[in-house]
Amino acid sequence: MDVYEPMDDIDALEDRGPQVQVRVAGKKNVDFILRNIDLALANSLRRIMLAEIPTVAIDLVEVLENTSVIPDEFLAHRLGLIPLNSKDADQLNYTRDCECDSYCDLCSIVLQLEARCDTRGVMKVYARDLVVSSRGPTSELGRPVTLDDQGEGPIVTKLRKRQAVKLRCIVKKGIAKEHAKWAPTAAIGFEYDPYNKLRHTDYWFEHNAEEEWPKSKNAEWEDPPVEGAPFDYKAVPDTFYLDVESSGVMEPDLIVQQGIKVLQQKLAAVVQGLTGETDRGADEATNYDPSTPGFSAGANDTMMDGGYTTPYGGGGGGAGQTSVWGGGTTPYGATPYGQASGW
Repeated sequence: MDVYEPMDDIDALEDRGPQVQVRVAGKKNVDFILRNIDLALANSLRRIMLAEIPTVAIDLVEVLENTSVIPDEFLAHRLGLIPLNSKDADQLNYTRDCECDSYCDLCSIVLQLEARCDTRGVMKVYARDLVVSSRGPTSELGRPVTLDDQGEGPIVTKLRKRQAVKLRCIVKKGIAKEHAKWAPTAAIGFEYDPYNKLRHTDYWFEHNAEEEWPKSKNAEWEDPPVEGAPFDYKAVPDTFYLDVESSGVMEPDLIVQQGIKVLQQKLAAVVQGLTGETDRGADEATNYDPSTPGFSAGANDTMMDGGYTTPYGGGGGGAGQTSVWGGGTTPYGATPYGQASGW
């Protein structure tokens, strides 16, 4: 693990544009500083690293045999939360984009778990007992991540004599916006203005704010406020402290790189939609779809045009469209300015 100390020539960086300074680089987390950027950009990167980086996780469990004390649905839930190697998740297709009927080698990986207890006592079944039975894009993609010293991973279940489990687990690609099991991070620390010079936070205290709200370690990287100095109401935050902790599915530095890549793709898609022009970034953006499966945001599906057709059969309902309740121009069936209502 590499650790860096505060720099003495921070002022020299102010005229060089956006800057990144790594303070801690380890196997489980990376701590770095972003300077000379906007709050919206820094927070966008944080949100993307939390919820929009593609990973793989167990999404479907076929229970062939389960005589343990844990019900099938509980067992499937525990399996879905087991971290799987997602370093090369980009090489796997989303199931919703694949041409197969259910799943295939292009959009999924199959893991098998088979354990039986034939002796007295308690037999523990670990994540390491999951075996890859299908060929994925790479040999490591989809394998259970074991970070403990014994290399066993999380406990899946416990068996007594004459109890057994036999499962077939389907690993699919997804993002944490759809389900938390696809989250690549365990937590992300995010802070700016540790001295609260901008007064974005109002600290509640009983006796002494300094004692009840101690400063974080990030305060060592900034100059303390000058007592009695006038408040600068035009000041904006431009220095941000991030600590990215990986859940184990990929290296923390790779999470940051993937977050930047996804942000570039999303911005390219916005530019392409506004200008109608295509470039290399926009072409790459067409392969990224973090939306919920089954929802199409096309020209005929926006709420300001024709309205989105719901899974319950109703269509229309957008601004100026006929309501599914019988007529009119508003989503509630009534027309403006005293005209006849659909009700």
